[in-house]
Amino acid sequence: MKALLTCIFCSLISLSLFAQVQKNKNDHFAAIDSVLERVLSDHHVAGFAVAVVKGNKVIYSKGFGYRDIVNKKPVTPNTLFAIGSSSKAFTASLLGLLRQDGKLTFEDKAVTLLPKLKFYSDEMDNQIILRDLMAHRTGLSRYDLSWFLFNSDNKDSLITRVKYMKPSSSVRMKWYYNNFMYLAQGMIVERLSGKTWEKNIQERFFNPLEMTRSNTDIQTFQRDSNASLPYTVSKDNVIKQIDYYNINGMGPAGSINSSVSDMANWLKIWLNGGRFNGKVILPVDYISEAASSQMVMDTALPDKHKDIFLSNYGLGWMIGSYRGHYQVEHGGNINGFSANVAFFPTDSLGIVVLTNQNVSKVPTVVRNSIADRLLQLEPIDWNGEKKAEIEASRLVKKEEEKIPVPSTTPSHKLKDYTGSFENPAYGIIKIHLKDNNLYTVLGYENIILKHRHYDVFDPRSVDKNGVADTEPSNLLFNFFSDVDGQIQGIGILLDGSEKPIMFDRKATPVGAMK
Repeated sequence: MKALLTCIFCSLISLSLFAQVQKNKNDHFAAIDSVLERVLSDHHVAGFAVAVVKGNKVIYSKGFGYRDIVNKKPVTPNTLFAIGSSSKAFTASLLGLLRQDGKLTFEDKAVTLLPKLKFYSDEMDNQIILRDLMAHRTGLSRYDLSWFLFNSDNKDSLITRVKYMKPSSSVRMKWYYNNFMYLAQGMIVERLSGKTWEKNIQERFFNPLEMTRSNTDIQTFQRDSNASLPYTVSKDNVIKQIDYYNINGMGPAGSINSSVSDMANWLKIWLNGGRFNGKVILPVDYISEAASSQMVMDTALPDKHKDIFLSNYGLGWMIGSYRGHYQVEHGGNINGFSANVAFFPTDSLGIVVLTNQNVSKVPTVVRNSIADRLLQLEPIDWNGEKKAEIEASRLVKKEEEKIPVPSTTPSHKLKDYTGSFENPAYGIIKIHLKDNNLYTVLGYENIILKHRHYDVFDPRSVDKNGVADTEPSNLLFNFFSDVDGQIQGIGILLDGSEKPIMFDRKATPVGAMK
């Protein structure tokens, strides 16, 4: 009888402890739900989805808001979003598999692995190795508007632009993010595997990880019955739908579309030594290497929050110290979508946040808010902080807006500004005259050039109804003349350049002259 009573007593204790654990767990998620609902409202976001992985289990998965506001279609854990640059860890991992197969090393010269790739100088060609591409340490700054405004589905055409990109520092001296370096990695994968980057992603990751919702194709994405629409927020906090962006040939840098349910499976291999359901997907030595520091991004000394510091880059991942916890993460942004994929290896915790808001703070706010509670830290009001930062940023931008010089006119007739202007590191700008206005095309957008002052024009997007954007652009076109007074080029401040990037007028073919 005594033994029976002891057994019953122990069982009651166990049940009590289990109930307490479940209560604490439920309390955590109730608090998280409350915070995330506030984020949805305060940041004027259409919707977002979240998944949390602990070890090899999904412990939280939920959608908030709408994937389609007009038709009130809710976000679910299976809703597709563009994940942007969170795709980079996938591309780098393909190289980890090729290394395991003995087809390359990370110390091989990049131009040897990809003969179509040439850098600005012979010295760079001789110095830059594959690891430099993977860790963004080539010395080449972003040059993002080269592919964003002058896109192409031809990878060969895009990669030839690298030869004309002037380095901002010596190799391995300073960290500069450059999407072309991930395009190059994707092309190396294609050359050594004999299969497209897209097919490699499908066969090596999507299929074995049961990521059945994921794809790399914009048309497939758009046709999906549970795909999110892309949105942005205007200055007056109005949520506006925008067009999808086809990343085309730059796919290896960021064209994956996925759901938080699928991305949770991707996180599982990073938390479990490269394994998924008992099967090895990535070698454990690569997992360790990719999630370790390969290049210093920034000094990142503690600032407002004394327990957040360190800013390094691994292989397709960013490395930091988050409130005493080792954090590995990567964000993503592409028109109308933002993402963050993160894991804390020593805590066996992973968090993925996907949203349909353009250049959004939401993924970081949500990730940190969840991490604080699950890592049993005193919660910080990340939502309030980021909201205040956004408002302060808007005020600064308003103060910095420059007023056009009044009562000035162009120095030439408008037809003199027409023609083709080229920069080999970017592309060609073709300007034509219609209804006494100058027009061009940048990316997928029709653009009207509004006269600002002197020979400076302001490029404004024109929508499908022919209505021009009312907000000024930060990419002003400054036309230059030669000694004979003829328009010979356009100077544009691109990618944070201190001096205008010059687009020189192309000679008009004889047959085209009138």
